[in-house]
Amino acid sequence: MGYVDDAFANLKHNLEITPTEQEQAASRHVSIRDFVRSHWDLADDFLTGSYRRDTKTKKLKDIDIFVVLDADGAQAGYRNQSPNQVIDALEKLLREKWDAATQDGMAVVIPYGPNDEVMSVDVVPAFKRKDGGYFIPDPSAGSWIATNPKVHHELSIAKNADCDGKYVPLVKMIKGINRELGEPVSPSFLLEVMAMSLVKTPFGRYQDEIVLFLATAAERIHDEWPDPAGLGGDVNGVMTTSQKIAAATALDGARALAEQAVDLEDDGEERAAYNEWKKLFGNRMTRP
Repeated sequence: MGYVDDAFANLKHNLEITPTEQEQAASRHVSIRDFVRSHWDLADDFLTGSYRRDTKTKKLKDIDIFVVLDADGAQAGYRNQSPNQVIDALEKLLREKWDAATQDGMAVVIPYGPNDEVMSVDVVPAFKRKDGGYFIPDPSAGSWIATNPKVHHELSIAKNADCDGKYVPLVKMIKGINRELGEPVSPSFLLEVMAMSLVKTPFGRYQDEIVLFLATAAERIHDEWPDPAGLGGDVNGVMTTSQKIAAATALDGARALAEQAVDLEDDGEERAAYNEWKKLFGNRMTRP
């Protein structure tokens, strides 16, 4: 392995969640789930989102918990009410213990310190869907929408196996670039949906796969990207047209930097290549 390959091995390691971070995340999400379960009738509660799929970038924020309300329990009536009402009720409940809890779209967010390894946890209320998956409230649309995060998790596991365990680290790298750029692509889940489609086997070096992904993502950021579970509609429905144009520009700029880095490496200028990659990964990329 060369200097740049070693730097990418370090990057992969630096993006992995440490035992300390896992312990803090577990302590917090278990405490939250126990609290909700002791006050509301739940059919289920589970971790979901990119933390569950192991595609979360650090520092950890927005760890997602689904609390699935029992359709025959005391809170069953929320299913026939507006999304705002169940979000309001969940916020009120969580504020009994976490007074900084606040609403953010489909979730109630419990923030911790900005310097904590686990910066925030998102709690999403849900009801089971008869045909599989879940209904969750979407206050901005004023309606309940269908989703199935467990399918997202299964698809990610399968894709990672097809790519010899390199798909999940690649997604973390791509998300790391997005964060370093100021998160022009939103939601970050969109990057996972795109990667699920765009990353092909056989999987090459991380350097080359990043160039390929950034080039295609810049071209196709205006496309519709359906929910891989077949339920939630267009994952690319959040950004406005002007935001998508800005995202395309940012992705193409990142692609140019990545291509320059690959060219330098091909010419034997490995340290110069490392310096270009560091512009995309910041302090997550460390010297071999």
